[in-house]
Amino acid sequence: MSTTCFSLLLLLLCLSLFSTTIHTTPLTSPYLSSATLFPNYQKMLKSFKIFIYKPNEALTFNSPAESLFYSSLQNSPFVTQNPEEAHLFFVPFRSTISTRSIARVVKRHKAELPYWNRTLGADHFYLSCAGLGYESDRNLVELKKNSVQITCFPASQGKFVPHKDIALPPVSTSHAPHAPDNKTTKFLGYFRRVKLKESSLINELVNDPKFLIESEPSDQLTYTMRLASSKFCLFEYGGDVSGIGEALSFGCVPVVITDRPIQDLPFMDVLRWQEIVVFVNNNGGAKELKLVLGDADTWGERYEQMKGLGVKASQHFVWNELPQPLDSFHTVMYQLWLRRHTIRYARWG
Repeated sequence: MSTTCFSLLLLLLCLSLFSTTIHTTPLTSPYLSSATLFPNYQKMLKSFKIFIYKPNEALTFNSPAESLFYSSLQNSPFVTQNPEEAHLFFVPFRSTISTRSIARVVKRHKAELPYWNRTLGADHFYLSCAGLGYESDRNLVELKKNSVQITCFPASQGKFVPHKDIALPPVSTSHAPHAPDNKTTKFLGYFRRVKLKESSLINELVNDPKFLIESEPSDQLTYTMRLASSKFCLFEYGGDVSGIGEALSFGCVPVVITDRPIQDLPFMDVLRWQEIVVFVNNNGGAKELKLVLGDADTWGERYEQMKGLGVKASQHFVWNELPQPLDSFHTVMYQLWLRRHTIRYARWG
């Protein structure tokens, strides 16, 4: 099997709606279903209610996304003081808590209030970018198997349950104020090496004039100019992916380089990721990457469509101190709302 075919099969595993005619299929929307998303979003705003268990200590979080989600939820109209009208229940705990302490938190809530025991935690959710592994303690088993985990992207390997858990989008430092129209691109691909991580694929591209590989951190203005002047922005899955939302907003189509199917993308219930991002298998090296990206003649109208849909989708990757419609916080809340009727029971024994 050629490396090109392998890359296409990898993308098929990642995204069930993938079409092998990736350069010719007309694109109309970045959403899985626009017809249901926006009416349901309005229903969520009017009716969705969350009950937050009272933590027994002050909470601190290791990531900006966790902090913004928690503060936004606390100050939102979704919170209710009446657990009887709640659709879901939030179990808060700090980022640095031990698994033994998490088990005690769950045990305390089970003893003090009846709501966990009604569904064994299936209508509960928790926030943890560290992720929760499989443990023997019954309280942790129920939390892991039944409750929705909200984690960071990319999630810790083996600590994300697809179709149940939710990934927070990274916090971006900039966002294009207006959609870039007919921008002039200087580079085929741009890679920002924020973390000093060795990558044989990226090292192969360093001397290629079509690619801009940034080894030293640039100031924010220079960074945004490079986003705006590049056709594709490269990201290695498992490395630094914090700029995906920024790339989308500046019309730089993200290219995610990976060696396995990705099941923890943010907003998997909302976006057609294959319409706004290119997925490439890293085993093929720079040769495979260049073959997939090709040139302007290869992509044709497909590229302009992907760029436009990416700009449209980028609104969901914006975190605000005061949440705004359809931003990251509200889109995560929408994913929770979709899970409000899902009931799972833990098996024990």
